Parts: sequence; structure tokens; C-alpha cells
Amino acid sequence: MAEHGIKRLLLTSRRGLKAEGADQLVAELSGLGAEVTVVAADAADRAALRAALDVIPDEHPLTGVVHTAGVLDDGLFNALTPERLEAVLRPKVDGAWNLHDLTRDQQHLTAFVLFSSIAGTIGGPGQSNYAAANVFMDALAQHRRANGLSATSVAWGLWEQISGMTGQLDETDLKRMARAGFKPVGIQDGPAMLDSALQLDRAAVVANPLDIAAMRRQPGKPLTVLGALVRTPFRGKARNTGTGGGTLAEQLAVLAPEDRLAFLVRRLLAEVAEVLGHTDAGRIDAEQSFTALGFDSSPRSSCATASTSSPQPSCGPRWSSTTPPRPRWPISC
Repeated sequence: MAEHGIKRLLLTSRRGLKAEGADQLVAELSGLGAEVTVVAADAADRAALRAALDVIPDEHPLTGVVHTAGVLDDGLFNALTPERLEAVLRPKVDGAWNLHDLTRDQQHLTAFVLFSSIAGTIGGPGQSNYAAANVFMDALAQHRRANGLSATSVAWGLWEQISGMTGQLDETDLKRMARAGFKPVGIQDGPAMLDSALQLDRAAVVANPLDIAAMRRQPGKPLTVLGALVRTPFRGKARNTGTGGGTLAEQLAVLAPEDRLAFLVRRLLAEVAEVLGHTDAGRIDAEQSFTALGFDSSPRSSCATASTSSPQPSCGPRWSSTTPPRPRWPISC
């Protein structure tokens, strides 16, 4: 903040100074020499946001906007309801659009920064609603630039610092992401990555440290968007199930009816082992509950995604997650 000469900040959140950590944040920013104003206003509420923007004095016009709001409510696509979609889309879609619409005529506005997520770029297990919300952020940045307005959408990966959105992740989740090659954004590295993203002068960028060696060790084809980075020959998934090739439906079709259930159990245990990071499916007890095995909503969705990734009959295993939304304190300045 000091490096960029930012002296005045208007911070908005639904709870204002009553938000957790608000007092400490104001004290920290004030200690850096900033004049801080905090207003309780939901950016997704157009009237409330307009009233918040009206407190900006004419002698100090708005020069930059940073929108960081977000809510998670993970679950499989067929378990999503209109209410669950709205809870996730509203902070990002409505909030970002209101900021765009209410500030588009600000002549001094030189920075319009949207905090997006890598979930919109590569997807995420059980995060179809969240991915859609972040794709909108990236598209809005493109729309603004096409109309001669400033905009940068930064698709962040997981931050090392615990937040309201990531506080439910446990050691199993973090190890699973590390195996996939996605490192957390360091607390000290984040600001520098944001500076680099803005200097690229592009509408949308991804900010996430990658472990390319770990990605190359992953079975199967790399994600298309990462193909140029990973550059590894295709390797099929190594499973100790003895199932052979073909889709699940094709493999079931050649089995005797009395052998199909045992086959499905072996296939399911292989998926569970992969999600939990076990190299041997034999370590998984088929009689244990998912919670006893160490599952929470994120691995459960991952397993469901893996199990439904190829054509299969309707009897294939599926799960849903009903993790409640975990709001993050949004900032617009």
C-alpha cells in the first residue's frame, strides 16, 4: 500500500466494523499511514453500495476498486438448488456488476481489480456454482476492457493464510492439492503476485504457484489448460483393481451378474484410495463409513467426480455435499 502511494481507503462489508477482524485491519492500515473509512454495505445490494460510494468526497475521487467477496457452498451439480446457487453467485456476480455499473463513469478510476478463483479456470470438485461465479468475474474484466475501461481479474489458488472460506480444509485436503501440483499462495508472496498480475496488463490472469514435477507424476492426461506447462506423455491411472480397460459400463457388461457387485466395490475402493492419497486400495476397509475413512465434503466430491468421470450405468456411486456457506469479508476500496 505504501509502495503504491495509497493514502485513503473505503472498506465495505455487510457488517462493517462488526465484521471479525475489522478493528485489527483498520489499525494495521492506519499504522501504515492510510486514512480508513469503514461502511456496512453489501456490494450485491445496489442501493446500499451506491450510498457507500456517495461518502467519497469530490476532492478525493475514487481511483481504484478491489472486489474480493466470495462464498462457498460445495456440492455435486444435481444437488444444487436455486437457493444454493444464489448464495454463491450473489457476492461475486451481483457485487462485481454493481461495482462496474456504479463506477463506469468515474473519470479518475485507473484500477478495477476482481479477485477470481482458479476454480473458474480448471474447475474444482463439487464447485460448479463457485466456478461459474468466478468465470463471470473473468468475463466481466474482458467486457470492461472491450469497452475501454480498466479491469484485471486475478484467479487465485488457495492462500496459505486461513480464511473463512478455507478454514474447513484439513491436512488431507492440503496433501491432496499438493500431490496434484497446486501449492498455496504464501502470505508474503501474494502481494508481489498481485503486483505482477497487474503489470501484465491483461484482462484475466491466474495466480497460483505450481509444482510442475508433481503434475507430471499424475496419472492420466494433464488438464488441457496446463498441457503446455506439464508436457508429459500420457499415462493411464495405475490401479490395483485388475479391472482392465474400457468404460465402467463396458467392464460390467462382460462380467457375470454375480461378479458385478464385487467388481464395483473394488473400483470404488480404488477411487477412495486415490482421493485419500493411499497407494494401495487394500488399505481401505469397505465396511468403514466415509467419515471414519477421513472424508469431508471436499474429498467426498472429489471421489464422486472421479467415479462419474466416464460413462457408466445409473447404479454408479454418487454423493452430495451440503456444506453450509462460509462468507468471507468482502472489501471494495
